[in-house]
Amino acid sequence: QVRLVESGGGSVKAGGSLRLSCAAFGYFGSTYCMGWFRQNPGKEREAVALINPGTSTTYYADSVKGRFTMSQDNAENTLSLQMDSLKPEDTAMYYCAADFRASICVARGVRSDYLYWGQGTQVTVSS
Repeated sequence: QVRLVESGGGSVKAGGSLRLSCAAFGYFGSTYCMGWFRQNPGKEREAVALINPGTSTTYYADSVKGRFTMSQDNAENTLSLQMDSLKPEDTAMYYCAADFRASICVARGVRSDYLYWGQGTQVTVSS
């Protein structure tokens, strides 16, 4: 059973930085993908940054390119998201997600129906 636990959210002023971490527990197998999503109440979930280590591919939403950086520490089984130059529109609940299915991890386009999800961590950016 896979379990994901996010941490690092909080409140910051515009232009500030936050670093989110996702601790992964359980067996992932040799092929998997992980990433960060965000969602506000009443709005669709948005993929922020995704990684497929097996294919060495990453994805960043246009809205965060150049400001957010995702990194993975395999020794610690953690996935981090460094968020710099934060904007009020970055305010959302941020979720870590993981999957191992090829239909998700090697798909045309960005999929949001990942199998495993963390509980989320709130990020609030004030102007």
